[in-house]
Amino acid sequence: MAKVNNDTMLGYEDKLWLAADKLRGSMDSGEYKHVVLGLIFLKYVSDAFESKYKELVKDEYGNEEDKDEYTAENIFWVPKIARWSEIIRYSNTPEIGKVIDNAMESIEKENPSLKGVLNKNYSRPELDKTRLGELVTLFTNLEIGTDRAKEMDMLGRVYEYFISKFASAEGKGGGEFYTPACIVRTLVEMIEPFKGKVYDPCCGSGGMFVQSAKFINEHQGNLRDVSVYGQELNPTTWKLAKMNLAIRAIDNNLGSHNADTFHNDLHKNLKADYILANPPFNISDWGGEKLREDIRWLYGVPPTGNANYAWLQHMLFHLSPEKGVAGTVLANGSLSSDTSNEGIIRTEMLEKDVVDCIVAMPSQLFYATGIPCCLWILRKTKNKDTKEKVLFIDARNLGIMIDRKVRELSEEDIQKIANTYYNWRKNENYKDILGFCKSATKEEIKENKNVLTPGRYVGTEEQEDDGEPYEEKMKRLTSELSMQMKQSNELDKKIKKVLEVLGYEI
Repeated sequence: MAKVNNDTMLGYEDKLWLAADKLRGSMDSGEYKHVVLGLIFLKYVSDAFESKYKELVKDEYGNEEDKDEYTAENIFWVPKIARWSEIIRYSNTPEIGKVIDNAMESIEKENPSLKGVLNKNYSRPELDKTRLGELVTLFTNLEIGTDRAKEMDMLGRVYEYFISKFASAEGKGGGEFYTPACIVRTLVEMIEPFKGKVYDPCCGSGGMFVQSAKFINEHQGNLRDVSVYGQELNPTTWKLAKMNLAIRAIDNNLGSHNADTFHNDLHKNLKADYILANPPFNISDWGGEKLREDIRWLYGVPPTGNANYAWLQHMLFHLSPEKGVAGTVLANGSLSSDTSNEGIIRTEMLEKDVVDCIVAMPSQLFYATGIPCCLWILRKTKNKDTKEKVLFIDARNLGIMIDRKVRELSEEDIQKIANTYYNWRKNENYKDILGFCKSATKEEIKENKNVLTPGRYVGTEEQEDDGEPYEEKMKRLTSELSMQMKQSNELDKKIKKVLEVLGYEI
C-alpha cells in the first residue's frame, strides 16, 4: 500500500471540516453531525459502486447490472436514483432534500444490512436547502470510494476526523459516541486483537472496531479472521457505528437495533476473545435494582448507584476462559472505592486473579470530561510468569496538550505503555522502573488493602543529584527568594505611582 503524507491529509481534512462547518448556519452541532456524516456515507457508497460499475463495463465477462457482482466484494448496490451523479443534478434546487431522502430509502431497500440505519429527513422544512445544496457541491469533488481513495483510506479518515470534530464541538454530549483515538490505540496495542471474536458492549460510533481493523492491516493480518460483535444504547449513535463499519467494509453484528446492554443483552451466549470498551463513567441510573440476581455477577452484586463494577463483570462474563483478554476505560474511582460492595468485588476479582494490568492515564484526554481515567486489562487465564501478579503503569506524565483543554498521547507514548505490558507478559527484558511501572504480587496488593492506584506501587521517580549539599542549597534558594520578594515589592510601588498619575485610586 502506498504511503500517504499525513500532514497533507490532515490539512485536507481540516480544510474540508472548515468548509462544511461554514455551511452549518444556526443548526445545532449534534443535529448537523447526522446531516454531514450521512452525506459522506452516501458519497462513499455511490463512488464505490461507480468504480466497480466502470470496471465491469470494461470486463467482457462482467455484468454491470448483476447485483451479486457488487455484494460479493462488500460493495453496496446503489440504484440509479441514489447515485451521486443523479443527486448533484438537483444540488441547486429546492428538491435536493427530497432527492437525498429518496436515495437513502432506496439504498436501505436494496441493502438489508443498512435497514433503519440511514438518515432520511433531509427534506424537513427547517433544513436550509441552499446550504444543503452547497454541502453536496462541496463533497462532489471528494472521490472517496475509488480505488485510489480506498488506498489512501480517505473516506475513513475524513469520517473519523469529522466524528472527532463533532465530539469536540458538542463538548460533554460528544463523549457519548466518541472515544479519543489515542486511548483506543493504547488499548488495541495492549490487547492485540488479531484473530477471533471482538466485542464492545457499549460501542459508540465503532471506534474500537476501526482501530482493531487498522491494527490487523498494519500487521499483515486478514480482516476475515475477525468477527465483530457490539451493542449500543443510543439509537442515533448505533446508526453512526453501522455507517462507520460499513465504510470500512467491516462485517459486524451490532444487533438489529439499539438496546440496553444490562437489561437486553443482544449477545447472551457470546464468549469473546477480545473485549474493548469505554463505558460511561460512574452512571447511577443503570437499573441495577432490577438485576440483583443476574448470572453475570460472579464476583459480587454491583451497587445500584454506580455501574462501574457491573461493566467489569459483564465483560468478564463474556470473556473466553482460555485466551480471552479485555481492555476497558474507567474513572479512577474504580481503583480504590469501597462504597456499596465495590471493595469486596475488587478483592474477589484479585483473589480469582483476573486483573492483569492497570494503567493510570493522563488527565484531560476526553472532550467530554476532565475526570482522570484508567485502563483495566482483564484475563481469566494468565501465563506462568504473570500469575498472581498485577502490572501497574503510571502514565500520568505522558502526552502533550494539543489545545487549552485537551491532551493527547503521542505514538511514542502509546508504544511505551504497550511495550512495557508486552515485555512483562512475555518476560522479555522487563524491569520495574521507579515512577513508571511495577510488577506487584498479590501479597503486596493485599498490604495496600487491594487498592489498585498505580502511584501506590510504582513510587516516585528519583531526582538527579546535582552535587550541591542540602544546607548550601537551602541557603541559596532562601537568598534568591528574598531577593525576588524585594524586587516584587519595588515593582508594586512603581505600578502604584503610575496608576496614581493616571488618576486611579489604589
